[in-house]
Amino acid sequence: MAQHFFGYGSLVNRATHSYPDAEPASLTGWRRVWVHTPIRPLAYLSVEPDPTCTIQGLIAHVPGGDWAALDAREYGYNRHLGHATRANNTPHPIQVYAVPTTASQAVQAAHPILLSYIDTVVQGFLAEFGPQGAAHFFQTTKGWHAPILNDRAAPQYPRAQRLTKAEQAVVDEGLSTVGNFAASAQPFINT
Repeated sequence: MAQHFFGYGSLVNRATHSYPDAEPASLTGWRRVWVHTPIRPLAYLSVEPDPTCTIQGLIAHVPGGDWAALDAREYGYNRHLGHATRANNTPHPIQVYAVPTTASQAVQAAHPILLSYIDTVVQGFLAEFGPQGAAHFFQTTKGWHAPILNDRAAPQYPRAQRLTKAEQAVVDEGLSTVGNFAASAQPFINT
């Protein structure tokens, strides 16, 4: 069994975890997607199979194969076996977390996406992959039709990170290119 995970969202931001030996990687055959389940009233960032897509992220070792803490953090997700490609083009066995398709089909209306979560994710992509990586995150993620809950002043995401003004500008610019936000003057729901 693979003893590494592939992080494609908040796990890309090293400030949100302490897993050793994290390194940039890519995962082919998967796409990020915002999903909505009855488990919580907020959107989840998940992945779904897509043979035409490759996403960037981090792989990291799970010490001693002790998945309990990561499974608790990723509550509502299932682990799937796969292979990520390290920066040196070496394939590596991994496990990737995805919300079960049946759970995401059970909700009729879109739940809001926390801006503090998007901020944290994009900060990680900026640190690991630069501005191109942040743009790639927005381009390889589906489901941007959901409302964004602007909680920057009082973050609801438990591992929220403080962003610089420049990092916030990258997030806001990225949001202006996706979903309903590209044509909207008021893309956020305020808390």
